[in-house]
Amino acid sequence: MTDRTPLVSLGDLAWDVLAKPDTMLLPGGDTTGRMELSGGGSAANLAVWAQRCGYPSTFVGTIGRDRFGELATAELQAEGVQTALTLSAEHPTGVILALIDRRGQRAMLTGQGADWELLPQELPEGMLRAASHLHLTAWSLFRDPPRSAALEAARMAKEAGATLSLDPGSFQMIQQLGRDRFLKIVDGVPFDVIFPNDDEARAMSGQRRPEDALDWFRARYAHALVVVKMDEDGVLIEGPTCSRLRVAATRDPLIDATGAGDAFGGAFLAGWLRHGDPERAAHLAVQVGGWVVSRFGARAPADADLRARLDAVNRSPARQERA
Repeated sequence: MTDRTPLVSLGDLAWDVLAKPDTMLLPGGDTTGRMELSGGGSAANLAVWAQRCGYPSTFVGTIGRDRFGELATAELQAEGVQTALTLSAEHPTGVILALIDRRGQRAMLTGQGADWELLPQELPEGMLRAASHLHLTAWSLFRDPPRSAALEAARMAKEAGATLSLDPGSFQMIQQLGRDRFLKIVDGVPFDVIFPNDDEARAMSGQRRPEDALDWFRARYAHALVVVKMDEDGVLIEGPTCSRLRVAATRDPLIDATGAGDAFGGAFLAGWLRHGDPERAAHLAVQVGGWVVSRFGARAPADADLRARLDAVNRSPARQERA
């Protein structure tokens, strides 16, 4: 029998251009600030963070046949992430501009590069059918391509016995596509885990309060574990075998929120796929998310603080707070 691939994350691999101005940007003006170029893309970031948390991961996607693509691949492989990449001669490797305000919140401008161009016939079928878990981001669903490829990947993986997860990706893109159209796409895939943040939960459910949004998700996706990320207010979780609980956020200072949701998702899946306990997985994920927001960029170099957090969570039983 073919060995199973523990976690496959399919979607976007791109370069993040991070820009945090020291003062307000004015039309025609100039200012100083902090800028950095680093590997990014929601699906790629999740694979990196699952790997950093000790869970083997593989990334599937499309990059340009260019120097940026080579560097992005090298960064993933240096993290220990396996890759199954399609190289495009027609489209460059994607670039994402993240404008970060003084509070650490970010607004993203996503270029439509090679990461949007994956086709069904380019999928690594053997790998997908051997996957134990497949993760998708909604960036693979907002337009076609790559929507057809993502849906076909989900079909193949689920047919072969994998579990599936979804990050809804962007409340603004949900609104631009249209809520009803987006829900029709999501309804057609039997996701086992859904990771909306507060804004995405509101955009999908139409409910303002996270608790009401979670009620809506549980009614509509009764078979799924729903994990609502609420930034400094922590996380709300409920699923078919998990009664509602809240896990508090850390008190880390907010420097840059770029990639924090991806890091949370990667850490959560690393724990949940290993032991099946959503509470323990959430405690790991909030520690990782807190570490990320207190650094610059989605994949700051691992340090002693991160290693200490991972060790502490792995040693300590989780304490749950019923919501």
